[in-house]
Amino acid sequence: MESRKTEITGNRPTSAKAADLALIRRVQHGDRSAFDLLVIKYQHRILKLVMRYVRDPSEALDVVQEAFIKAYRAAPSFRGDSAFYTWLYRITTNTAKNYLVTAGRRPVCYGLDLQDPKQHEVFAKLKDTDTPEGLTLSEEIRQTVNSAIQDLPEDLQTAILLREIEGMSYEDIAQVMECPMGTVRSRIFRAREAIDKRITPLL
Repeated sequence: MESRKTEITGNRPTSAKAADLALIRRVQHGDRSAFDLLVIKYQHRILKLVMRYVRDPSEALDVVQEAFIKAYRAAPSFRGDSAFYTWLYRITTNTAKNYLVTAGRRPVCYGLDLQDPKQHEVFAKLKDTDTPEGLTLSEEIRQTVNSAIQDLPEDLQTAILLREIEGMSYEDIAQVMECPMGTVRSRIFRAREAIDKRITPLL
């Protein structure tokens, strides 16, 4: 019975963070195929992230490729203090912002999905979009939310996007933004308050 119990315990699935760490350790030992697995795992999320900054699909793909190349080159410096995706997210956002600066452009509309259950309740108050009036109001709210986010200071904007769009924990956001968790909570609260103030008249 004891051996059976040990066998079951030994076969427990590895957490996503541990699995990513195992792959990045393989990369650090020269296994390029391990990094390919990480690219396959995260390429769609990274493309979605870049598309918030770069609207043109072909340009966005170039930025994604550049971000992954930077991540691969920086892999030896990855210590595992944060989740791999948290680390990759920081590289990607910096790459996208640098691209926009080089191109002399400002970030595009964030294209928030008001029906996404992962997003904060302030983005999901509209209940009925089956009528023309509801669809019009939904679009008006979407534009208002986008505008409100774009008008936020960069620190509040980053915090609310990491929390509501990426679904990151407060701890991971604190690592990405390199600030205390209490500061993260304060920034997210202030961002939500500012957004809610803009959309409340519409609701």
